[in-house]
Amino acid sequence: MSDDLSLAQSHAFQLSRDLMVPVTVFEVDGECGVLPSDEIDADVDLSVIHEFHPWAAH
Repeated sequence: MSDDLSLAQSHAFQLSRDLMVPVTVFEVDGECGVLPSDEIDADVDLSVIHEFHPWAAH
């Protein structure tokens, strides 16, 4: 977890391209995190900031 959103987004974009899976940038308690989208637990109270798709043009 990090409080630097631009760093989290940069890592998420690269992770999405490396793994070739959708990756979500989220925020919990003022900190940002990055996980493959299918690993996000729907029961956890978090704010989705952005989802990166490896096939979309950025």
